[in-house]
Amino acid sequence: MTERPVIVMKFGGTSVATPEGRCAIASRVTEALELGKAPVVVVSAMGRKGAPYATDTLLGLVADLPADARERDLLASSGEVISAVVVAHELRAAGIDACAMTGAEAGIGTDGAHEDASVTDIYPASLLDAIAAGQVPVVAGFQGVAPDGSITTLGRGGSDTTACALGVALEAEAVEIYTDVDGVMTADPRTCDGAAVLDVIGADELFQMAAHGSRVVHTPAAELALASGLAVRVRNTYTDHPGTTVADIASYRPASVATAVSHATGIARVRVTLPAEEGSVDHMAAQARVYRAMADAGVSLDMFTPAGESLLFTVPESAVAEARRVLDGLGLDAEARENLAKVTLVGAGMHGVPGVVARIAEALDEAGVRVLQTADSHTTISVLVPAEDADRAVGALHEGFGLGG
Repeated sequence: MTERPVIVMKFGGTSVATPEGRCAIASRVTEALELGKAPVVVVSAMGRKGAPYATDTLLGLVADLPADARERDLLASSGEVISAVVVAHELRAAGIDACAMTGAEAGIGTDGAHEDASVTDIYPASLLDAIAAGQVPVVAGFQGVAPDGSITTLGRGGSDTTACALGVALEAEAVEIYTDVDGVMTADPRTCDGAAVLDVIGADELFQMAAHGSRVVHTPAAELALASGLAVRVRNTYTDHPGTTVADIASYRPASVATAVSHATGIARVRVTLPAEEGSVDHMAAQARVYRAMADAGVSLDMFTPAGESLLFTVPESAVAEARRVLDGLGLDAEARENLAKVTLVGAGMHGVPGVVARIAEALDEAGVRVLQTADSHTTISVLVPAEDADRAVGALHEGFGLGG
């Protein structure tokens, strides 16, 4: 699409927020130009909560006022616009011709769902024109434009998705996601002292890590990488560490049974008493009514398990009140247990390998972790535990499967 291979470079808000970080961004862009690449930069809002232009700080300006999702999106999107303008100025000061663009100006179309939109279309003409003119586009991440012309945001971490979506549309050589760590790690280093950087990870493993609580990459971004075969690297803005390469399914060969441990907190388990005999048609119909009513109410269910005359499933703690309302409307008795966590062992190498569940049970038992429920797929095994046991569970699985080595 362009004479030079495109490389999309996404930088987080902590990098954009400081002079040192912006200098590092300029150095990364310079390196790409010297290698004959056509860099496209995507940026997040500057800093974290408390910083004047951070997303949470901006939304805090209207937190106690009547809610309006469209206007909250308009407000939240301004943080990334500020970052794009500042970084474009920084690049020009370093002698690099650059231009700032909003998500709409970069041609990012969404489905119009405010505060959690999905990218539906990319119209890259303005980006291609800028690249052809020798400029480096600096795109405000986390945002796009709805069919009605309103600004929508892509959910927390959405700048990763902006970068991957642009990478697909521009047929980029690679997407590089720059963070303040050296790459994708085997566990959250804040909860696991032995966490190590992975040299390579499968695209499906990255998606599963994101979907099960890891915050290194936005889940829709990982899903895009999985679906498209896009070449993705996760690197540190400030060091020369090679980072983590995300490999597509066709080329990836897992080196061990397990690759990483993810965890998510703020989870509640709901137990619903069904008004029919287990295994009967009425029993199955009651389950179906619960699932349909929850879906219609926008409540996402996880770890759903029929258990005798009951139905168990988990929801985010923030959705407990809505789940109760739905179940009351169906005339069903339910109880919710909050303050839980889901800990997930991820590994493309575990499929069909006997003894994995036994190793998990042994490691958690030795650590004194109480397991309330389990769920599994081809590449994941999840356990539901009390929140106070989450860190011990992560550490036990990490050590039990030798992930720090």
